[in-house]
Order: sequence, then C-alpha cells, then structure tokens
Amino acid sequence: MNNIKIFENKKVRSQYDADKEIWYFSIVDIVGVLTDQPSVERARNYWKVLKSRLKKEGNESVTNCNQLKLQSEDGKFYKTDVGSVEDIFRLIQSIPSPKAEPFKQWLAKVGYERLQEIQDPSLSMDRARENWQKMGRSEKWIQQRMTGQETRNKLTDYWKESGVQQQDEFAMLTNIIHEEWTGLTVKKHKDLKGLKSQNLRDHMSEAELLFTALAELSTRQIAEADEAKGLKENAKAGKKGGAIAKNARKELETKTGKSVVTGENFLPPSNRKNISDKSKD
Repeated sequence: MNNIKIFENKKVRSQYDADKEIWYFSIVDIVGVLTDQPSVERARNYWKVLKSRLKKEGNESVTNCNQLKLQSEDGKFYKTDVGSVEDIFRLIQSIPSPKAEPFKQWLAKVGYERLQEIQDPSLSMDRARENWQKMGRSEKWIQQRMTGQETRNKLTDYWKESGVQQQDEFAMLTNIIHEEWTGLTVKKHKDLKGLKSQNLRDHMSEAELLFTALAELSTRQIAEADEAKGLKENAKAGKKGGAIAKNARKELETKTGKSVVTGENFLPPSNRKNISDKSKD
C-alpha cells in the first residue's frame, strides 16, 4: 500500500508491508524535511553525500536500507531508498536538525495510527477528512473526494483480481482513462494546475472529481461485463470508460460554455502560477 504522510505540511512518501506489518518511509523525503531543502534534487544530493559517509562508518541505518518503487513527481514509479521506523530513528541521529525530536514523535504516531486503522478501517477515512478540512476544503468537496476514492478502490480491486499487479501497470491504466476523458495525460493535467509532487485529485474541482469518478465507474462496469483480464484487456475497457466521461464532459461544456478541465488548484497564493484555462477537444 503506497501512501503519503504529512509532517508540518510536507509530504513523506511511504509504503506499508501488510505481511511484515512494517511502515517504510522515503529517506530522501525525510532528509528534505529535516534539512529544509528547497527541492527534491537538493535533498537527494544531501542524502547521497550523507549515505556515502555513513557507509564508511558502518552505520546500520544504511546497511539495513531497502529500495521500493515509490511514485515520483512525474507520476512514474522509481526505486527509492526507504527505511523502517527503527532505521529512520537511527538515521535522524546523523542529521543535525531542530525538527529531529518532533519528527520522532510523528513517526511513532504514524505507526500507532496504522495499527488502529487495521482494526477499524473507517479511521483512515476519518483522518483523510480531517486533513482535507485543515486544507480548507468544503464539506461538499470532501464528500465528492471520498465518493470518488471509493469508486477508485473498487476499480483497483478489480484490476488486482484480473491479473494486474504491478504499480507501473496501475499507473498506465489510470493514465489511459484520464487522457481519454480529459484530453490530457495525468502529467499534463498536473502541469496545467501548476502541481509538482502534489496529488492531482486533491486539487481537482468538484466537476473534475465527478467526471473522474464517472470514467472509473464506467471502466469497471465495462471490464466486468467484458470479463477483462490482464493489462491489455483492461486498457481497452479503460478507453471505453474514459470515452463515456469524455462525451458527457463535451455535452456539459456545450451547454455551459465552460471547460470542465481547468488550471484551478488549491495551492497557497504564493505558490500559484499564472495559468490560464485551456479548452479541450
């Protein structure tokens, strides 16, 4: 399970190993948080130098370091250095930072919350709602986001059952559906909104969320009707499902004269770019 955790409004990519019941966290993201690096590239360079020094010292946090495929800013999955909570605790000792202690407390809290969520899955949605409320989202938007997530989960469950397992295949199918209904790849849609590492769906308008859900609902129902198996057959279902949402989008745009897919986002004013809306085919 890939996930994004928030520490002081900064994202830390993570992955939960259900078999081992262990959280793994992106070391580059943690280095960026603790050292206040202005970019992922600077954080990556800092970690490269630190990793080399720690290796020479025989530091256990490097010896135990694993690599997992985590989603990068471009939407693709790359092998990334990760560490368990125990490994990260050791690593923090090697990075002078005033955030070290609060970050340790945050890590411990993340592990405890995951145990709670295993016992009661509804807690994870409650925490998501709290995060969106803190970000200033309206109750109407939050409800639409949560409904869309449920639709998304049902689709990915079908993909898993039909033989689609790899994360890059999930990303490929998602992109097929998205490009079909919006006319844009996921990356180009993020570019339109001025987003980098942010989750695209967290910056969608209510209409964009609705049409995304329509595309994914249609895709799942078509895949189920066709009994789609594997990547190729699910890709065909994705094109068909995306086309249904595309036709609905075009009809709405004809009636309203407004583009459904826009550059609107929820970024703080200081981080926004001057991006004008573009009409889609």
